Amino acid sequence: MSKPEPTTSFVPSTLYTIGEAADILGISIPTIRMYEREGLIIPYRKNSKHRRFGQSDIERIRCVRNLINHDKVSIAGIRRLLSLIPCWSIKNCPAEERAKCDAFVEHDKSCWMVSNKSWLCRSAECRECTVYIEIASCKTLKETIAKFTTREMVENPVVIESCEL
Repeated sequence: MSKPEPTTSFVPSTLYTIGEAADILGISIPTIRMYEREGLIIPYRKNSKHRRFGQSDIERIRCVRNLINHDKVSIAGIRRLLSLIPCWSIKNCPAEERAKCDAFVEHDKSCWMVSNKSWLCRSAECRECTVYIEIASCKTLKETIAKFTTREMVENPVVIESCEL
């Protein structure tokens, strides 16, 4: 069964072609494709495989550009930041599922880029996942990481044993 093609009839001008997105952002089309290859964005795909970008994609790319150009964060660094999004907490994954999921175990890829996912995510479309949708801007990325890491630190404090030098 094929996926339905995204349409702009329900909200005019909300989906842009890759060329339009590049023009809006003032970047090249190959740069947008590279961000996709690196797992930083997941564009909508028509049945024809053409990419379409919504306003949240534009915001996400602006965030990536800001991190690269102003904060001097590398693409690998951005992937690392995205890997810190605690998707297991956001989606309330049970502990036994977390242990089997690479998004919980590994720390070098965002949850939408790992291949070994929890049963909750295996059949889901990452583009439509709450975790991906809600982390569209630098502000929400920062707030989400802060919110969930603070909560997890309170609920599961890390004890560091002291050592004598």
